[in-house]
Amino acid sequence: MPRLRCHRFLELNSSEKLFCLKKFVLPRKPLKRLLLTLALFMGYPVQLKISLCSSEGLKNFMVWALSSFGIELGFLVEEYAGSKGRFPPIKRRMKKSLYIATIEKGHGLVNSLIETGRVGDLGLVVVDELHMLGEGSRGAILEMILAKILYISKTTQIIGMSATLNNVGDLQQFLQAEYYSNNFRPVELKEYVKIQDSIYEVDDKAENGLTFSRLLNFKYSSNLQKMDPDHLIALVTEVIPNYSCLVFCPTKKNCENVAEMICKYLNKEYKNQRENEKQDLIKDLKNIGKGSLCPVLKRTIPFGIAYHHSGLTSDERKRIEEAYSTGVLCLLTCTSTLAAGVNLPARRVILRAPYVATEFLKKNQYKQMIGRAGRAGIDSAGESILIVQEKDKHLVRDLVNNPLENCYSNLFLEFTKGIQSLLLSLVGLKIARNPEEIYHFMCCTLFGVQQQFLSKEKSLSAITREALGCLIEKGLLKGKITSEKEQKSQSNLEITQLGQATYKGSIDLAYCDALYRDLKKGLEGLVLESYLHLLYLTTPYDMTYHCRPDWMIYFRQFSQLNSVEQKVAAIVGVPESFITKKASGQAIKKDMDNCVINRLYLSFVLYALLKETNIWNVSEKFNMSRGYVQNLLNSAASFSSCVLHFCEELEEFWVYKALLTELTKRLTYCVKAELIPLMEVAGVLESRAKQLYDSGYKTLAHLANADPETLVKMIEHLSRRQARQIVSSAKMLLREKAEALQEEVEELLKVPTDTSEGLLTTLP
Repeated sequence: MPRLRCHRFLELNSSEKLFCLKKFVLPRKPLKRLLLTLALFMGYPVQLKISLCSSEGLKNFMVWALSSFGIELGFLVEEYAGSKGRFPPIKRRMKKSLYIATIEKGHGLVNSLIETGRVGDLGLVVVDELHMLGEGSRGAILEMILAKILYISKTTQIIGMSATLNNVGDLQQFLQAEYYSNNFRPVELKEYVKIQDSIYEVDDKAENGLTFSRLLNFKYSSNLQKMDPDHLIALVTEVIPNYSCLVFCPTKKNCENVAEMICKYLNKEYKNQRENEKQDLIKDLKNIGKGSLCPVLKRTIPFGIAYHHSGLTSDERKRIEEAYSTGVLCLLTCTSTLAAGVNLPARRVILRAPYVATEFLKKNQYKQMIGRAGRAGIDSAGESILIVQEKDKHLVRDLVNNPLENCYSNLFLEFTKGIQSLLLSLVGLKIARNPEEIYHFMCCTLFGVQQQFLSKEKSLSAITREALGCLIEKGLLKGKITSEKEQKSQSNLEITQLGQATYKGSIDLAYCDALYRDLKKGLEGLVLESYLHLLYLTTPYDMTYHCRPDWMIYFRQFSQLNSVEQKVAAIVGVPESFITKKASGQAIKKDMDNCVINRLYLSFVLYALLKETNIWNVSEKFNMSRGYVQNLLNSAASFSSCVLHFCEELEEFWVYKALLTELTKRLTYCVKAELIPLMEVAGVLESRAKQLYDSGYKTLAHLANADPETLVKMIEHLSRRQARQIVSSAKMLLREKAEALQEEVEELLKVPTDTSEGLLTTLP
């Protein structure tokens, strides 16, 4: 098998910062990241490597792109995201494995490797967007992953990438890392701020950080001035349709409004650009929606404009991204999530306002957004324009002139998802068994490095003991926490069965008691005539807080259930009389648990999805955005997988194992059964799977053996690059499944090494 050596590294982009245990560098742009991940991967003799991805878009890109390399160079690419991925992973004896994982699944993967004593096989961990260490619960989970690897394995190399880091000293100390930074950018970026008609260039040498550049030269009628006071039309028409443009908006609704407003006043000649391809795009989106098409997109796409936010389904977003990348669309109005997701660069990036929702923009967010400006190999320069109102001038000057925000540990702030979850897994994995050992581990975390700054009132030892006390009080750990003076005589802590199930299922400690009670109550009268009761048990608790039921819809959906299904509502604690009174506007004197009420409502949404498999119909039925409905479905599939692992650790819940295995699969794909084998292939979503199935590619084997050129001819709007990636991903998945079966056969046939010769008999 060929070995790749990297003799020199590609130059880094936009103040790229990198941390590593040895002198390797890795840039953050997807193609460069891909090539160097591959080069580093092939240079390691050990069996396992993990690439932790910050977004679903990047994860799909890495799986797709690396699969073709894996086929040629003889390594396996395995996906760990949502409900996908096996714990522990299959131990390969003949081939190396590269795991592409989201942060959450990566944590479970690392835990399983530690538990089975295989973490020493882990040679390389690549972390995308290292600054996410400072971002809420995901940051806390990422910190746990890195801290465990650093504490246990002395041979695993960690490579972290970011373009938006400031307090590098803390991160160097935490990661025991060397630091590499480069300000080179292949395409020059010019930053501008627009105030009224004046455009100023960001200039760090100027007294207030801004230098006057020019006045906008665009004739506005009084009506247009009223509709477009920020002169967006003037700014975008300077670049489109010949060049691409992104307009970042504070809210999803604003994205749609801005797209429509721009189209309303554009010259009709814009419709003549690539007219047939735009009609193909509309046709594709209509097919994705099974006959339905968003009326806003129907009006804007003929002008080469679309919106992009989480209210769209993943199929819709992917098709719009493809159209933008190929130039069919020249302008996207989008939310800040696009800046941290897929790589969609533009000649000009416009920030509609210095806000994300109602919160003022952070410097890190600003840098992520404007970093989209300029396309290497296409543009000679990129430019960003931040639109500012007079009232925000002083805040914007601070924004463009101040340094990036510091990255701080979230272990303490995210208490149940952070420090408590970490300590529970430390005891469960036997990494640390008593308060003294646990304190020693905590000193090696980013929180340990920053503790004096983050918590001045309490010492690290006191915080650790308090968290351990909470775990014992919740019944997740057994043992006694003594005073700091008695440290040396302390006995080991033990994890309880509930604690073991909680950390192995990756269940948020805030909900583990409620989940146990719900599952226990379910055993008393589990309704199995439909999926409704199981769906209630696997509806994520954290999604109930943002749910606002429409009571007429609630009542209508309840009324459409049969008598057995209606019993589920009564069993979980939502009687018919309550729903009826709420729908009719009557006052309710009895206090009800809003979490239970909202959870049942969301389970109605999931139940409708499993019956109809049409997100458009269900979103209209419940008056929810289709993106929200799809997010609920994805979250439920992931949580169902977590509940399954939770039940596997508790013998009393044995009955749930088979039931949840099938339900998790249904939730993961939510399509007709015949499409599931095709949708297991990375990047193949429902609409593409249906096209493939209708063209005769009905199984994974059919797809893995397909000719890409034939696929291009048979499948509408499929490029050669996409065809090759689909075939490569299918081959990789087929090879992975075959290898797993072969490993299982060899393991079964292997003679046990501990069998004494006297017990062996020779057959005549």
